[in-house]
Amino acid sequence: MAQSTAAPTPTTPVLTPLPVRALVPWAVFFGVLMLVLLYFVGAEQGATALVSGEGVHEWVHDARHLLGFPCH
Repeated sequence: MAQSTAAPTPTTPVLTPLPVRALVPWAVFFGVLMLVLLYFVGAEQGATALVSGEGVHEWVHDARHLLGFPCH
């Protein structure tokens, strides 16, 4: 039985462009998610509070300071 001693030829991966239609749902999802997170970090516990109490405030307290939102 004879074995081949030829070196394998390297193949170059072919990059195909991703269609914009495939990216739009993800962009919308992450955009809405970021707006919800921004609301909870920046505006919750104010005049437009959706959750009563101090729970959300305590969970995002350090993030408020890190992002420059006043909370005291």
